[in-house]
Amino acid sequence: MAHPSPLPNPFNPGYYRSEELRQFGFGQVGENVMIAKNATIIGLENISIGNNVRIDGGVVLAAHSGSLVVGDYIHIGGGSYLGCAGGITLGDFANLSQGVRIYSSSDDYSGEALTNPTVPPAYLKLTKAPVALGRHVIVGSGSVILPGANIGEGSAVGALSLVLRPLEAWGIYAGAPARRLKARSRALLELEQALLANKGC
Repeated sequence: MAHPSPLPNPFNPGYYRSEELRQFGFGQVGENVMIAKNATIIGLENISIGNNVRIDGGVVLAAHSGSLVVGDYIHIGGGSYLGCAGGITLGDFANLSQGVRIYSSSDDYSGEALTNPTVPPAYLKLTKAPVALGRHVIVGSGSVILPGANIGEGSAVGALSLVLRPLEAWGIYAGAPARRLKARSRALLELEQALLANKGC
């Protein structure tokens, strides 16, 4: 007896790919880009995406103001949030694990101003500053990065860390607030060269 064909999996909506994404109004979309169909993206015209990029389900890219520039060979893990009002840049080979939060704009928590986006700007006191993640930066699950807290090339940030200020290049950081634990190996640069020499194969 033949079994009926299984229904499509409703829990896996799949990905849009470069050819489709270019029709939606992004500032730029490179080759081999995959964005989950259940991601939430606001301000497409303010977002530029390089080559070989994957953005997983449940990600929120909020670029109704400011900008987001995503380099090549980038992964943004599921459930991450990028608030781009102050500008966010992800360098080549940067990796955000699941549930990472990057804020380039933040309310004033002192009580001297009102907060939240339903309040007119005259009553707010926002802090806006660009956030840039250098090449080969990796940020662990659940970490939070605040306005102006740039992360230097090659650095790794452990899970559940809070990045309040800029971090120097080629370090391993963890904690709340994040502090440098030790240097990070640069051996991956040789692997990058091998990958690029083989044209990404």
